[in-house]
Amino acid sequence: MPQGPIDYTGLPPASAAWREGDPVGDRSFVSVGELTTESGVTIPDVTVAYETWGELAPDGRNAVYVCHALTGDSHVTGPAGEGHRTSGWWDGLVGPGRPIDTDRWFVVCANVLGGCQGTTGPSSAAPDGSPWGSRFPSVTVADMVEVERRLTDHLGIDQWSLMLGPSLGGMRVLEWMVARPERVRSGLVLGSTAAVTADQIGTHMAQIEAIRMDPNFRGGDYYDAADGEGPHRGMGIARRIAHLTYRSETELDLRFGRGPQGEEDPYREAPDGARGRFAVESYLDHHADKLARRFDANTYIALTEAMSLFDLGRGRGGVATALAQIDAPLTVVGIDSDRLFPLRLQAELAELTPGADELHVLRSPYGHDGFLVEDDQVGAFIQHAVARIGADNRPGS
Repeated sequence: MPQGPIDYTGLPPASAAWREGDPVGDRSFVSVGELTTESGVTIPDVTVAYETWGELAPDGRNAVYVCHALTGDSHVTGPAGEGHRTSGWWDGLVGPGRPIDTDRWFVVCANVLGGCQGTTGPSSAAPDGSPWGSRFPSVTVADMVEVERRLTDHLGIDQWSLMLGPSLGGMRVLEWMVARPERVRSGLVLGSTAAVTADQIGTHMAQIEAIRMDPNFRGGDYYDAADGEGPHRGMGIARRIAHLTYRSETELDLRFGRGPQGEEDPYREAPDGARGRFAVESYLDHHADKLARRFDANTYIALTEAMSLFDLGRGRGGVATALAQIDAPLTVVGIDSDRLFPLRLQAELAELTPGADELHVLRSPYGHDGFLVEDDQVGAFIQHAVARIGADNRPGS
């Protein structure tokens, strides 16, 4: 999994969102105009931050779109540095000679609507110049896809040869293939679902409430707080809950067991009155702190709620009817140890989708995070999806 040179000195900022005036890094920006969300709120002007790799062929038939997951962003590949707090989240999979070969393909990834790394979201400036904060509307996966569709038009791409993504990214792939089938030649979804379940909605709700209960959340308007404090503790609790769903019980037990953290003794109080930690507690503390230094709490809420709202069959006669519309090649990948999006959900996708060839299983002890860890297996699935596009899709053919 890529690791970035996050600065762990000092307290985290109130929000680690990218803000106008920050280093741009490898991002490009485009305004895609006014958007009225499914919730009925109009955003007067949506800006999209995106990155590209490779060159678009003259016939435009070598375009690949990567949809990022919940806490990802447009920086799929490339080093950490000015403007990018971490290295690319699929660094081993996108680039020259890699499974998504940028010598062959023109690859695009955009920060999603509601995000915090350059695309319009809660930390962005509203028309009055202040951050949207609590005023940012509820958004859905369909809203996100509409913004991505406008970016596609801006880039002059008639059809994506391959669209792929894990988790929330996979939901967007499915929405694209049903709502805009003429724009997607083939797809790959990994560790995702056609409709979020009650169990997942419940887990999401616990995370969102943890953030909202933090006194420093301030109703969502914490960006310019005089004391500089943001809802770090609430988002940290949310991240701990989420991370337990991202990893498997087996991995955590084998990796940490009941071991203490270093010299700490969980059975004794330290001089400051706190008891020592188990190693797994320290591990969760680390991921909570890391997220606070690269993400935004309002974006965490907005994207988590969008996932809870996701139901591909809503307004389409149900999931089975919606999936039956996908006859383009679709590669469906599930993770055998995933307890966030269990394998049965991908089995349903493969069974109900005419364009799916079979259920592909990624075997990993790492749970849902297997899509970030198992580069060799993920790469093989991507190569399978690429092979299903068709030889006539190669640049210059």
